[in-house]
Amino acid sequence: MSPPVDVVIIDSGGANLASLQYALDRLGARSIVTADPAVIAAAPRVLLPGVGAAADAMRRLEHAGLVAGIRTLGVPVLGICLGMQLLYDRSEEGATRCLGIVPGDVQRLVSAPGRPVPHMGWNSLESIVPDPLLAGIGPADYVYFVHGYAAPLGPDTIAAVDYGARLTAVVRRGNFRGVQFHPERSGVVGARVLKNFLELA
Repeated sequence: MSPPVDVVIIDSGGANLASLQYALDRLGARSIVTADPAVIAAAPRVLLPGVGAAADAMRRLEHAGLVAGIRTLGVPVLGICLGMQLLYDRSEEGATRCLGIVPGDVQRLVSAPGRPVPHMGWNSLESIVPDPLLAGIGPADYVYFVHGYAAPLGPDTIAAVDYGARLTAVVRRGNFRGVQFHPERSGVVGARVLKNFLELA
């Protein structure tokens, strides 16, 4: 019999799967990467990572038969980067219908002098709503972003980031949370976010 795992990572085809699993390994967490609906349904916690285009990611989830199962998960779920955007109703990227867990649309970032798109690099969080995922994270703490689309602030936003406008950096709706940044690339702050997620009941 295989040993129990602490978290299941949905195999969404993103290039950050190995680095995310390595970040969890450093925290002593047992994780597996899978697209098996039964394994995901039985998981104690689920990570939905993603890089690339929203339409491609949704097609992969649909092809694997995961969309309905993800929507009905009752355990802590954390979307990362594109994975966070997939939690919303729609994305302007390819006019993509997403998972529909968090109300709202993800919009394309608009470039400006000194503010290129994609938003790539370190930026600080603005804490809005206290949440166990952000325990020990301060408003001056920096995390690493790489994204060309973003969710505007909404009632489910629990932390923001300023990139010409205030955008959703962390979102929560029920047991579903999402971070626009990459915790696996965000040093000790990102490690703390992952640790907090692993401690969610």
